[in-house]
Amino acid sequence: MIHAEMGKLDVQVLREAYGAFPSGVTALCAMIDGSPIGMAASSFTSVSMDPPLVSICVANTSSTWPLLRPATRLGVSVLAAGHEPAARLLSAKTGDRFAGLGLEVTDEGAVLIEGSAAWLDCTLFDEVPAGDHSMLLLRIEALRTFPDQHPLVFHGSKFRQLAAV
Repeated sequence: MIHAEMGKLDVQVLREAYGAFPSGVTALCAMIDGSPIGMAASSFTSVSMDPPLVSICVANTSSTWPLLRPATRLGVSVLAAGHEPAARLLSAKTGDRFAGLGLEVTDEGAVLIEGSAAWLDCTLFDEVPAGDHSMLLLRIEALRTFPDQHPLVFHGSKFRQLAAV
């Protein structure tokens, strides 16, 4: 059943519709003034093979993205099953977002979370305004995958793990 007509969408109904689509969970992190800064993002997708681009959407109200924006390199970690506590830490408004996390830092300053399913070392390719968010287009400069690590999934406002069928 359709709950609302276009132009009259209730935010909660819209959130439920978006939550019907499972997404991976990533961490977007960099070293800024000698300290790791980062955030969780579930709005991650591949965009292009040539050039190699991915996207992450961030809320215009984010207090973390303005701190990350000037970074030379941005680390994108595809969080793995078992990283639910890391995702919660990286989503927190206060406190140490990196407490207890193993980190790998590249020479260029990208911060990557140990135990992830994939690491992408990126530069900011473009930033596109998109309603109450900005779409970050990130160019992959280097990457590493960990095929034995299964990704953490966010679906229906809950963290989940994939099951083989």
